[in-house]
Amino acid sequence: MSRKVFGQIGRLKKDKIQEYRKLHMDDVHTPHWEGVLRMIHDCNIRNYRIFMKDDLVFGYFEYVGDDYEADMAKMEADEVTRQWWKLTRPCFTEYSASSKEAFYEDMDQIFDFAE
Repeated sequence: MSRKVFGQIGRLKKDKIQEYRKLHMDDVHTPHWEGVLRMIHDCNIRNYRIFMKDDLVFGYFEYVGDDYEADMAKMEADEVTRQWWKLTRPCFTEYSASSKEAFYEDMDQIFDFAE
């Protein structure tokens, strides 16, 4: 098992900033949310964090599995996760240059200081 880090950035619609914040801060104890967290873990994602500054959203996570594409396909096929995305995706503008459906864009890592 290898560990790979990811940074992602997205832009929220101005009128959806508070809704997105509420979904992540106030609704985290629902059974729906718990299913999403289980799927994130089952897909070998660890130390997942989301940060916000105004309408920008930055995500960081570590992937510890052996087949990232297969794990992401598993997550995409999960009905609970798909329901969560139906709530969160409308909060985003189309940010990705490579896909009209993407709401996050992967970032290039340019520095790493780990002990």
